[in-house]
Amino acid sequence: MIWRFIVLLLAMPAMAAGPIETGVAEFAAAYQAWDGAGFAKAAKTFASSTNHYWRGVAEFHQLLWLVGETSRTETAKALEVTIAALQRAVQLDPQNGENRALLSVTYGLSIGANSARGFWLGKRLMDQEKQARKLNPDNPRVLYLAGMNRYYGPGLLGGKSEGLKLLLAAEKLFEAEAGKPAGPVEPRWGWSTCLVYIGKTYDALGKPAEAEEYFQKALKLNPQDKLAKAELEKRKQ
Repeated sequence: MIWRFIVLLLAMPAMAAGPIETGVAEFAAAYQAWDGAGFAKAAKTFASSTNHYWRGVAEFHQLLWLVGETSRTETAKALEVTIAALQRAVQLDPQNGENRALLSVTYGLSIGANSARGFWLGKRLMDQEKQARKLNPDNPRVLYLAGMNRYYGPGLLGGKSEGLKLLLAAEKLFEAEAGKPAGPVEPRWGWSTCLVYIGKTYDALGKPAEAEEYFQKALKLNPQDKLAKAELEKRKQ
């Protein structure tokens, strides 16, 4: 499904594509290859459009790529940019649960960079996630992002066991979504990364066999998935 989505986007005539269509195609290619420069390129393209949702998605994934890949200073700047972009997206489209779920996880990443921020961002994180799940309870990306919160977040969110339930529920929703037709700019990101986080969560819960199964699942869905490859490479060391 992911490959068909990317082929459809790349097949669109370049002259007819506006900034949103071009940005979505750039993002899809960057997501497939987990390419930081590609995410940055897509974010720049979306900046020239009025689509704040997709700009937030691109900025969020660029941030995820930067975490652990570069200096703290550069990551801190990306955090500020991503939070601002997603806050704007929420302000302009408060009924979009994905905007809120993305902002929630970004708050969590900010707390992870500086635990003192938990005093004022912790409640914002939980409030945004609660509203996201209320608005879009059957959206696979909303549940996947909620699972990420529990993977990285404090135990008061329910811990990794609760996160695993959310991620497994998201997996089923991604499977169902894949069977439905999608428009050229309709969101279809997150499935392979959800599978990686299921694996990472199983690993954290002391279930390495189940973890490896999900890393392999992610690679089957997206043969370029660098996150899954990195996790499998760790097992060879």
